[in-house]
Amino acid sequence: MRSKQDISMLLDELETSRADDLEDQDLDFKQWNQHSTADAVKTVVDWAICMANSGGGTVVFGVRDKVKGRAKALEGVPLSVDLNRLKQAVYDQTDPKLTPVFEELHVPEGTGRLILMQVHPGMPPYTDTKGRGKIRVGKDCQPLTGTLRRRILVESGDADLSGRLLPGPVEEYISAAAMEQLREAAAKENAPKDILRLTDLDLLSSLRLIQEGRITLAGLLTGGRKQAIKAHINGYRWTHLRMQSDTEYSGRMDGEDALMTSVSRIMDRIMADNPVTTLKEGLFHFEYRAYPEIALREALMNAFCHADYTLSSPIMIKQYSQRLEISNPGRFIGGITPDNILHHPPVARNSRLVEALTVLRLVNRSNLGIGRIFEALLIEGKEPPLIVERGEAICLTFLRGAFSPEFRALVTQEADAGRPLRVDAMLIIQHLLRHTEIQTNHAAKLCHRQAAEMREILGEMEHHGYIERGGPAGRGAYWILSSGLYALLAKVPGARERDGRIDRETAKARIVAVLKRRHERGEPGLKNKEVRQITHFDRQQVLRLIRELLAEGCVRIKGRGQSAQYVYRTSDGAGESDK
Repeated sequence: MRSKQDISMLLDELETSRADDLEDQDLDFKQWNQHSTADAVKTVVDWAICMANSGGGTVVFGVRDKVKGRAKALEGVPLSVDLNRLKQAVYDQTDPKLTPVFEELHVPEGTGRLILMQVHPGMPPYTDTKGRGKIRVGKDCQPLTGTLRRRILVESGDADLSGRLLPGPVEEYISAAAMEQLREAAAKENAPKDILRLTDLDLLSSLRLIQEGRITLAGLLTGGRKQAIKAHINGYRWTHLRMQSDTEYSGRMDGEDALMTSVSRIMDRIMADNPVTTLKEGLFHFEYRAYPEIALREALMNAFCHADYTLSSPIMIKQYSQRLEISNPGRFIGGITPDNILHHPPVARNSRLVEALTVLRLVNRSNLGIGRIFEALLIEGKEPPLIVERGEAICLTFLRGAFSPEFRALVTQEADAGRPLRVDAMLIIQHLLRHTEIQTNHAAKLCHRQAAEMREILGEMEHHGYIERGGPAGRGAYWILSSGLYALLAKVPGARERDGRIDRETAKARIVAVLKRRHERGEPGLKNKEVRQITHFDRQQVLRLIRELLAEGCVRIKGRGQSAQYVYRTSDGAGESDK
């Protein structure tokens, strides 16, 4: 959910963006129906149900979501609307009962008042008192159909396919070879030795993969025979393709073996075309792969653990010359999206399978797998993975970037100094190597964080000298890479040439935007010193920039000498200097 401070910062972006562009899985902006109180209340109830069914979120009422400009977008909510009555209406008209938190957010536009509805996650499905319901899918609220109700049951663990029991003697399902491969993989991850010394049946029983003398589907996936897997899990299979283009491939392998056997075979295929970079550090030589092995293994384990095996679609691995794609059938569940997956609490589609593999330390129940993938790439100076939802599948893409000795040295240096670089900091640094600047909201989106969390992280990075603040304090502030760190990392592949200042056109656009906002608020313009703070230009560069803006008719000058201010010039030629 978003705080009032988070929402206030987002509202500033309405000058250049539509509210619809700022929406997310857990955030929506809605216009208030000024003509019918009953219809407006019904909308509130519908959105409370929609958000509750998808893990909670924030709805901001009083905002038109298809227009640009704060003045046009922020119509507000009538002052006569009572928050307690809204809360009572939602409670009375929902089943099970919902009690969202309503908050006022005061703004200078429209009626001067927006209403925030904070919907906490609960135990869905929720409907209205007539049995009708909706659920948030992406940025839309969709009818709660049978398929979507089933997704909710999967997320709650009430419809865990991997926990289903199979008929007949357990021994008929088990593969000795698959069990040994399982033990070998678990031993490498330092799984408890006393568990690994158990017999096959006792090992599966200790992992709760055998229940009431019958094996579960999770047990079959973990240590089952290939023929038994094919007979009982129609949707389980994988394909690895060596792609020559988007439509042609030169080599193919398919498999339906038990999980760890499959992962091992796929890893062997990938590693055959995963070149090594050797880096000498002192007396030692370290080898780095184009695709880090730990990231590949975590991505494959995620794909197998979170696949929807009711869908007749394989886990697909496509290996191109410059990228690697790993996709699995099944959409995101539990409110997870590509924009929050890095820090979202874990949600397991196949709970029994994940629980067993967690005990064996082959996966992590605390959602650290995605973080490890990001970290393994970032510490080598590579770009983070791309994660998208394509129809009924989730696709993770690794880009075949070049290894960066400079960035790896930075990570080692900071760790040795007791300041290990967290994933958030590496994401920001990597971004600023390739771009001129970043604002707090953009940084929050990049790191899958809330704005309040991001401000603390950016402040910590500034304290350690990684970044520098530009622009005025508070809203409108932005961040650039510190000159010292840039000098250290200038040779990182993809780093753009720069001198620490924003480029000229960006500087002009920023100054005009700041002056316009100050003009609309009735505040004075900016002096040369303040423009220098915003742009990181020197005095003469600012004077040249202002001369260009004067020629373009964007600004005017008020006063003379050291007291001179630059003010916004409106379309009719007026500005503060005319007052």
